[in-house]
Amino acid sequence: DGYRNTNQVSDDYRYQDGNYDPPNDGYYRGGGEPGQEEDAQSDVTEGHDEDDEVYEGEYQGIPHPDDIKEKQKKRAPAVDDEYRDRADLMAERMEDEEQLAHQYENIIEECGHGRFQWTLFFVLGLALMADGVEVFVVGFVLPSAEKDMCLSSSNKGMLGLIVYLGMMVGAVLLGGLADKLGRKQCLIISLAINAAFAFLSSFVQGYGFFLFCRLISGLGIGGTLPIVFAYFSEFLSREKRGEHLSWLCMFWMIGGIYASAMAWSIIPHYGWGFSMGTKYHFHSWRVFVLVCALPCIASLVALKFMPESPRFLLEIGKHDEAWMILKQVHDTNMRAKGEPERVFTVSYIKTPKQVDEFIEIQSSTGTWYQRWLVRITTTLKQVWDNVLYCLTAQYRMNTLMLAVVWFTMALSYYGLIVWFPDMIRYFQDEAYESRVKIFDEEEVSHFTFNFTLENQIHRNGEYRNDKFIGMKFKEVRFEDSLFEDCYFEDVRSSETFFENCTIISTVFYNTDLYEHKFINCRLINSTFMKEKEGCHIDFEEDNDFLIYLVSFLGSLSVLPGNIISALLMDKIGRIKMIGGSMLISAVCCFFLFFGNSESAMIGWQCLFCGASIAAWNALDVITVELYPTDKRATAFGILNGLCKFGAILGNSIFSSFVGITKVVPILLASSALVGGGLLALRLPETREQVLM
Repeated sequence: DGYRNTNQVSDDYRYQDGNYDPPNDGYYRGGGEPGQEEDAQSDVTEGHDEDDEVYEGEYQGIPHPDDIKEKQKKRAPAVDDEYRDRADLMAERMEDEEQLAHQYENIIEECGHGRFQWTLFFVLGLALMADGVEVFVVGFVLPSAEKDMCLSSSNKGMLGLIVYLGMMVGAVLLGGLADKLGRKQCLIISLAINAAFAFLSSFVQGYGFFLFCRLISGLGIGGTLPIVFAYFSEFLSREKRGEHLSWLCMFWMIGGIYASAMAWSIIPHYGWGFSMGTKYHFHSWRVFVLVCALPCIASLVALKFMPESPRFLLEIGKHDEAWMILKQVHDTNMRAKGEPERVFTVSYIKTPKQVDEFIEIQSSTGTWYQRWLVRITTTLKQVWDNVLYCLTAQYRMNTLMLAVVWFTMALSYYGLIVWFPDMIRYFQDEAYESRVKIFDEEEVSHFTFNFTLENQIHRNGEYRNDKFIGMKFKEVRFEDSLFEDCYFEDVRSSETFFENCTIISTVFYNTDLYEHKFINCRLINSTFMKEKEGCHIDFEEDNDFLIYLVSFLGSLSVLPGNIISALLMDKIGRIKMIGGSMLISAVCCFFLFFGNSESAMIGWQCLFCGASIAAWNALDVITVELYPTDKRATAFGILNGLCKFGAILGNSIFSSFVGITKVVPILLASSALVGGGLLALRLPETREQVLM
């Protein structure tokens, strides 16, 4: 195989207990029987059985443990690894890993790129799509949920940030577990948590339970991003890795488009729901939350048919399973290419020295929860050791530089993504207020109001013996007015207030004119009967349509950047892609000074998103390639968790300046992008590097 030394000692590959020593020729045989003659070894690829596709002389599996024990009784015991110096073991493992990296690259090239990779591409793409959907869900449901659950401004702000908080924790925790338990297993756990709690969140009524469900849902989906990129990269050759990881990033864009389209199609239809009495309401925005869980569920089901990463299995010494999966990849691709007769020639793959000590707890030891507690704490300790390893001298500088680049990119991108819709709403509100109608000193008596009053201010008016029945107040203010002997029945209101008014002998029956809507008012002999309970979706408003459209166009605008980055990632390199994209995005920020209308803000948002997506794609690729297999998902999880922290900070800072000034958000975003882009140019280039 080009990587085996004929004088190599017997620890090329063994069980974790150090008991199994293969023959020095590096080939595996079944049953622990004596080695064959040298001439017979050349028959490794002879013969092809069309029925079961087993080749004569090919890899037949490891010997049975009982046979190994019998063989060990007949020979002198060898020196155990525990008596050897740990530094020597680590040096030997590092040497093994370097040999494995080069051999694995050759094996993946032999397997080819075909049907198997494209199938996995779409399965993992659905998981990445679910991550993209999760970012948009809360923002789309807030306008309806705030009325459905009586949310205050602080409640809305917390609901918007709680998803990012969950994703931050999930990225670090589940990304670290993926390096210990496996890519596929941890990805299934991540998707299952997200699907279960996203589904549950659509049914819970209280704000507290909804907040908790979105937090845990975010925790689950937070682990998908580090695992997906680590998982897919380990099935790609060096020449294909940058391009196809960039193509995979397109599914995040597809997730944003999907969420926008579903919100646009479902949420405005308030009749798409049901109510059970006065306490339980299932409105259309809850249907939207259910629909948004579908990509996650689809990926979860499809993932059951995908194998574990063979690179991960080799890292933990599971040679048999890794070999079988690689053979499956090879045969699947060859059959798709019309070459089913091509033989998978690999019979031996290097496995690194297993240094960690794993102690299996017997079933008779302690109670079941004590055994599980030991296993969980041991695994978490190993995850924490991996986190610390990313800050050792070998990786410290790369980790710190990547952390700054990830953070500055997230601070500016997510901050502006929230700032754009808020600015558009601000322009909408300004335009709306400019059309307000003002009525001074009007006198109305014995009149019945049964129609909608909207965007009006009534000052110093007098209303006597008037009836307000089955009507709606929308953005209406009554200032210094008199209401005497009036009757309000079945009245709904939105942003309507009475200031400094005198209300005499007036009856309010079945209305939502609550106490807080009467500011400094005098109520004399007035009665409130059967007030409307809870919060209600009052009006079928169309002003959220523009927000859906903005998000849809913002997601769609990254398509050109995705295509360009995929085609050029392996040609110009990751570093130039990151630096160039971030600097161009910084220039786009300065043009925001000229955005003084809704259409201008939409245009600059699309330009900014399209320019910045190449940096995101290149960051994903270089993060995968800079770290070894047993630390890859952990490092990605740490950096992605820091990214979500930057998103939380950006959302909080940028939204506080809406309607106050544009200078601070624009200067902050552009400065962060310039600083991060220049620092990115000092990172090592990885496009010619094998996957360690």
